[in-house]
Amino acid sequence: MKLRPKQELFIQYYMISLNATESAIKAGYKEKTAFVIGYENLKKPYIAKEIETRLAKRATDNGITADYVLQGIKAIADREGIREGDQLKALELLGKHLKLFTEKIEVDANVKTITVKEPVWDDE
Repeated sequence: MKLRPKQELFIQYYMISLNATESAIKAGYKEKTAFVIGYENLKKPYIAKEIETRLAKRATDNGITADYVLQGIKAIADREGIREGDQLKALELLGKHLKLFTEKIEVDANVKTITVKEPVWDDE
Protein backbone atom coordinates (compact mmCIF):
# COMPACT_ATOMS: atom_id res chain seq x y z
CA MET A 1 0.00 0.00 0.00
CA LYS A 2 1.30 3.44 -0.91
CA LEU A 3 1.92 5.76 2.01
CA ARG A 4 0.14 9.08 2.05
CA PRO A 5 2.36 12.17 2.47
CA LYS A 6 1.45 12.66 6.17
CA GLN A 7 2.10 8.98 6.86
CA GLU A 8 5.52 9.22 5.22
CA LEU A 9 6.33 12.29 7.32
CA PHE A 10 5.07 10.49 10.41
CA ILE A 11 7.48 7.62 9.73
CA GLN A 12 10.40 9.98 9.08
CA TYR A 13 9.82 11.83 12.36
CA TYR A 14 9.19 8.57 14.22
CA MET A 15 12.59 7.29 13.09
CA ILE A 16 14.14 10.29 14.85
CA SER A 17 12.18 10.45 18.10
CA LEU A 18 10.48 7.05 18.45
CA ASN A 19 7.58 9.05 19.90
CA ALA A 20 4.28 8.55 18.07
CA THR A 21 2.48 11.62 19.43
CA GLU A 22 5.37 13.99 18.72
CA SER A 23 5.81 12.47 15.26
CA ALA A 24 2.11 12.90 14.45
CA ILE A 25 2.23 16.58 15.42
CA LYS A 26 5.37 17.23 13.37
CA ALA A 27 3.83 15.39 10.41
CA GLY A 28 0.95 17.84 10.41
CA TYR A 29 -1.80 16.04 12.31
CA LYS A 30 -3.81 18.15 14.77
CA GLU A 31 -2.27 18.35 18.23
CA LYS A 32 -5.66 17.55 19.77
CA THR A 33 -5.80 14.14 18.05
CA ALA A 34 -2.07 13.43 17.69
CA PHE A 35 -1.98 10.86 20.50
CA VAL A 36 -4.73 8.77 18.88
CA ILE A 37 -3.43 9.22 15.33
CA GLY A 38 0.10 8.28 16.39
CA TYR A 39 -1.17 5.14 18.10
CA GLU A 40 -3.35 4.22 15.11
CA ASN A 41 -0.49 4.78 12.67
CA LEU A 42 1.74 2.40 14.64
CA LYS A 43 -1.02 -0.25 14.52
CA LYS A 44 -1.49 -0.05 10.73
CA PRO A 45 0.33 -3.09 9.32
CA TYR A 46 1.86 -1.31 6.32
CA ILE A 47 3.18 1.55 8.49
CA ALA A 48 4.46 -0.81 11.19
CA LYS A 49 6.21 -2.92 8.53
CA GLU A 50 7.83 0.16 6.98
CA ILE A 51 9.09 1.34 10.37
CA GLU A 52 10.40 -2.15 11.16
CA THR A 53 12.21 -2.28 7.80
CA ARG A 54 13.78 1.15 8.26
CA LEU A 55 14.87 0.43 11.84
CA ALA A 56 16.46 -2.86 10.74
CA LYS A 57 18.26 -1.12 7.88
CA ARG A 58 19.53 1.59 10.20
CA ALA A 59 20.83 -1.00 12.66
CA THR A 60 22.55 -2.94 9.86
CA ASP A 61 24.04 0.21 8.34
CA ASN A 62 25.51 1.10 11.73
CA GLY A 63 26.80 -2.38 12.52
CA ILE A 64 24.45 -2.83 15.45
CA THR A 65 23.61 -6.47 15.97
CA ALA A 66 22.38 -8.50 18.92
CA ASP A 67 25.93 -9.82 19.36
CA TYR A 68 27.33 -6.29 19.40
CA VAL A 69 24.87 -5.21 22.10
CA LEU A 70 25.44 -8.32 24.21
CA GLN A 71 29.21 -7.95 23.96
CA GLY A 72 28.94 -4.33 25.09
CA ILE A 73 26.75 -5.21 28.05
CA LYS A 74 29.07 -8.10 28.98
CA ALA A 75 32.09 -5.77 28.84
CA ILE A 76 30.39 -3.42 31.30
CA ALA A 77 29.41 -6.30 33.60
CA ASP A 78 33.00 -7.62 33.59
CA ARG A 79 34.73 -4.22 33.97
CA GLU A 80 36.69 -3.55 37.14
CA GLY A 81 36.25 -0.27 38.98
CA ILE A 82 32.81 0.45 37.55
CA ARG A 83 30.00 1.72 39.77
CA GLU A 84 28.15 -1.18 41.37
CA GLY A 85 24.79 0.09 40.09
CA ASP A 86 26.03 0.15 36.49
CA GLN A 87 27.46 -3.33 36.83
CA LEU A 88 24.21 -4.65 38.34
CA LYS A 89 22.19 -3.09 35.51
CA ALA A 90 24.44 -4.77 32.93
CA LEU A 91 24.03 -8.11 34.69
CA GLU A 92 20.27 -7.56 34.87
CA LEU A 93 20.11 -6.95 31.11
CA LEU A 94 22.13 -10.09 30.44
CA GLY A 95 19.84 -12.06 32.75
CA LYS A 96 16.77 -10.76 30.97
CA HIS A 97 18.28 -11.77 27.64
CA LEU A 98 18.74 -15.28 28.98
CA LYS A 99 15.18 -15.19 30.36
CA LEU A 100 16.41 -15.82 33.89
CA PHE A 101 13.89 -13.44 35.44
CA THR A 102 10.67 -14.22 33.58
CA GLU A 103 7.53 -14.85 35.57
CA LYS A 104 5.47 -17.86 34.68
CA ILE A 105 1.74 -17.32 34.64
CA GLU A 106 -0.59 -20.22 34.03
CA VAL A 107 -3.93 -19.49 32.41
CA ASP A 108 -6.80 -21.92 31.99
CA ALA A 109 -7.97 -21.23 28.46
CA ASN A 110 -10.98 -23.56 28.64
CA VAL A 111 -13.24 -20.91 30.18
CA LYS A 112 -16.57 -20.64 28.39
CA THR A 113 -18.15 -17.78 30.33
CA ILE A 114 -16.93 -15.14 32.70
CA THR A 115 -19.20 -13.80 35.40
CA VAL A 116 -18.42 -10.41 36.83
CA LYS A 117 -19.86 -9.85 40.30
CA GLU A 118 -20.43 -6.50 41.91
CA PRO A 119 -18.08 -5.87 44.84
CA VAL A 120 -19.49 -6.35 48.31
CA TRP A 121 -18.65 -3.54 50.71
CA ASP A 122 -18.64 -3.93 54.46
CA ASP A 123 -20.10 -0.52 55.24
CA GLU A 124 -22.29 -1.61 58.09
